[in-house]
Amino acid sequence: MIYVGIDVAKDKHDCCILGPDTEELFQVFTIRNNSDGYGELFHKIESVSRDKSQIK
Repeated sequence: MIYVGIDVAKDKHDCCILGPDTEELFQVFTIRNNSDGYGELFHKIESVSRDKSQIK
């Protein structure tokens, strides 16, 4: 499980992604309130949420 915190504002959002033991998986980062910004956030979430137990 991961935790995503988002401080929402009009033009930008400050984000934090933490692991199950609250370890910081990414340093706090800022995304723009647009498609590119949401794409960046999705990419980071996806990169840490893949089921790595399936890798042999």
